[in-house]
Amino acid sequence: MVRATHPTTIEITTEEYLTENGDCIIGVGASKGCAGLGAALKEGLRKRGSRVTVRVVAGSKSFEVRAAGDPKLQLSDPHEMIIRRSDFVSERTLAVRADAASRDLPRDLVRLLRNPDTRARLEIEVS
Repeated sequence: MVRATHPTTIEITTEEYLTENGDCIIGVGASKGCAGLGAALKEGLRKRGSRVTVRVVAGSKSFEVRAAGDPKLQLSDPHEMIIRRSDFVSERTLAVRADAASRDLPRDLVRLLRNPDTRARLEIEVS
């Protein structure tokens, strides 16, 4: 059910299933949501002017999103991480002002992410 067609967000969830409404979700069964991130990473994400690079890696395919941190980030949701093109912040928001959304992922990567046997990795760098 991974469609990756949403124009403004990318979402990763710890939930094991996906409905048709989840057109921004690119990963299910994640090991953590925003709340589970380390203290140092959260501190970096909340720094004014921080630059965030999020890389989705599955097999030999990868995709990189550049975004920004924000002092208003709550990073408290235990199940979800959302990267947003907008400045909207909620407990699920990982980063804002992203240069890409789920619909921008290469379709060959999306095909991999649709396969239940695929293990993907989300790499988060803050500078």
